[in-house]
Amino acid sequence: MIPTAPVAQAAIPLLAASAVTPASVVPESTQQAIGYPSLFLLVLIGALVPVIPTGALVSSAAVVAVHQTAPFSLAMVFVTASLAAFLGDAALYWLGRRGMKSKNGSRWLEALRARAPEDRLEQAQTKLAEHGVAVLVLSRLVPAGRIPVMLACLMAKWPMRRFSRGNFPACLAWAVTYQLIGILGGSLFDEPWEGVVAAIGLTLLISVVPSVVRRVR
Repeated sequence: MIPTAPVAQAAIPLLAASAVTPASVVPESTQQAIGYPSLFLLVLIGALVPVIPTGALVSSAAVVAVHQTAPFSLAMVFVTASLAAFLGDAALYWLGRRGMKSKNGSRWLEALRARAPEDRLEQAQTKLAEHGVAVLVLSRLVPAGRIPVMLACLMAKWPMRRFSRGNFPACLAWAVTYQLIGILGGSLFDEPWEGVVAAIGLTLLISVVPSVVRRVR
């Protein structure tokens, strides 16, 4: 079985712990030594298990980085998040390609299909045929858009190289977007934990509103 809810519930508290712990108790160097590997691992797992709110993780890490004195903290968050997202997407796409080639499929391919409603998949296939790589770049910025487009790429039999060429700028744009949300939250509040709460609330709102609108329609 692919891990789902338990991992998602533990993800944000683990990363945001440094924001609510006084710096005098945990030195900044220790926060960074724990925070960056944790961010990398959680975003990597989140790319494989789509139920983990990776955008909220990146925003929370950016809030913490804003309040740190060490240089290049925000740059490290950006590099860590974008690299982990890219590697996670590449691994999931590779697993999906193996499932497509197998006669019996695979649990990873079935998990992708389960998270890509038929109407969303058809829409993704149409846009992919019309616009190509540009759709892949935008898919990470659209809530719940990554999996249908990835499945459409699999069904179109895109090679790994072509998928990676489009997914790389997609991961960069995704990391920048959610990091900016974190920077905004960290700049508006004096206490890191307040910025973390604001950033998480905003990222969750961004992810929930489009699905609510679709259901209402």
